Amino acid sequence: MPRSVNKVILVGNLGRDAETKFTPSGSAVSRFAVATTRRWKDQQTNDWKEETNWTNVTVWRQENLANYLTKGKQVYVEGRLQTRSYDDKDGKKVYSTEVVADEVILLGGRGEGDGGGGGNEFGGASRSRTGPAAGSRSNNSPASTADDDPFGSGMGITDDDVPF
Repeated sequence: MPRSVNKVILVGNLGRDAETKFTPSGSAVSRFAVATTRRWKDQQTNDWKEETNWTNVTVWRQENLANYLTKGKQVYVEGRLQTRSYDDKDGKKVYSTEVVADEVILLGGRGEGDGGGGGNEFGGASRSRTGPAAGSRSNNSPASTADDDPFGSGMGITDDDVPF
């Protein structure tokens, strides 16, 4: 039998601040909307056209996510599509499609607002992120001198500590 794939990758901007609520059993559920924009040139009028799609995203078990995901921030979202149905107050069946995220990463530099971004990761429980200098220097190494510190930070950071 052929294998099936349900994978979504979005890179876009948050349309509103993320909201986190808790289920009766205590699990955190965060929800937010991501805007993705597509541009193309109209063949007949030669004008540029633009279309924005809004995608609802749900993230499970990430309590502090809403503190970082604020309106306007650019994010990378990876997850799967899920369609749910429910009956509205008039008894009519309503369908809702959303992305259930496995991973959410803030994009952009540190100059955006409160300093969030630059590769902070949320989601993907098996992933963790440590500082760029973690494990790169033994505790027995001598302190660096000013000549060894090209960044001028006084913290002993060298080229070897930068992850790229």
